[in-house]
Amino acid sequence: MARERAIQTLRDILAKVDHQSSDEMYRVAAEIRDAKASVLEEYRSVFAIDNLDHLNAEDFRSFLLFRNNKHWDSMHRQGGWMTSDMQKLREALRILLDERSDIRKRLNRLRPPAGDPMVRGLGRAVITAILQVAYPDKYGVWNNTAESALKLLGIWPDMPRGASFGDRYVVLNRVLHEYAEEIGIDLWTLDMLWWRVEPHMPRGREADEVDDAAETDEATMGLSASGVFGLEKYLQEFLLDNWQSVELLQDWVLLEEDGEIIGSHYNTREIGEIDLLAKRRDGGAWLVIELKKDQTSDTTVGQVLRYMGWVRRNLANGGDVRGLVVSHDIDRRLQYALDGQSKIECMTYEVNFQLNAVPTLEQGGVTRCSS
Repeated sequence: MARERAIQTLRDILAKVDHQSSDEMYRVAAEIRDAKASVLEEYRSVFAIDNLDHLNAEDFRSFLLFRNNKHWDSMHRQGGWMTSDMQKLREALRILLDERSDIRKRLNRLRPPAGDPMVRGLGRAVITAILQVAYPDKYGVWNNTAESALKLLGIWPDMPRGASFGDRYVVLNRVLHEYAEEIGIDLWTLDMLWWRVEPHMPRGREADEVDDAAETDEATMGLSASGVFGLEKYLQEFLLDNWQSVELLQDWVLLEEDGEIIGSHYNTREIGEIDLLAKRRDGGAWLVIELKKDQTSDTTVGQVLRYMGWVRRNLANGGDVRGLVVSHDIDRRLQYALDGQSKIECMTYEVNFQLNAVPTLEQGGVTRCSS
């Protein structure tokens, strides 16, 4: 039953993409699908084995940007790590793209079951996106979006306990081919469909209750009163991109799986989405980070406690779980809500933005501006 429902859901999404639904997201999805030819034309040569000796950091990092690959975002976040040793990266790509060797063996060399990965940051999302571009009819993409959609549809394949990255990818790739063939589309288009699965699915009562509560909070507080973070949505992106530079977070690492950060917008599939989820570097504790947006202090603390409880039961096996609230300012309500909560801390952030006057000609300024 799950298979039939999943196929029908994917066909429904595809129909909306084909008919250019009034929903802006479906129009964007059509653009992603239709960009295949241009992306392959540009990057198949970049990742051709014969050209890898000439691959430079700039070309590789350009592929990681959504504006260039027109399909996958967030891959650029670990681009600095991946390109820090170009000789090692070229060697890894030669292994990855050498079709004379079994794909399972290639992937296990890049990310061995025991030990460090061959190239830090070269995780499943980037690895499989490169495979897709190099061999578009043979390899599907495995990233957070695909995995989340497959699980939401109830068609995530059973993986052998303790299976290696290569073993798991072979199982998943077989499933991706099955669904692409059943629907009559290519793997590139199938990967685009995963992006639209969650917004397309009917929402459960709990999700609606969460939204209703948020709307009540907004009405109570007044959205225009915050003004501080229309930028707020960028706070999470900033923390992701600058995690290593935030001194107070140096003891923690964002949750990763197969080299891909999965600790951002971590979907519990039961009680909501955790803004950021991290583990202590020594592996001794978990950290739930909640960004206080336009919501009451009670709602914020309630969310943190709920997420901490879920992590404790489902990920930490009853171990130490801590919470962190990040807010622009701390009011008395939040202070009282956190009073006695020894495992929840609070941090504030600042946004510095200013406009500077341009000197006049008499003051030594320039005669015109250029971009």
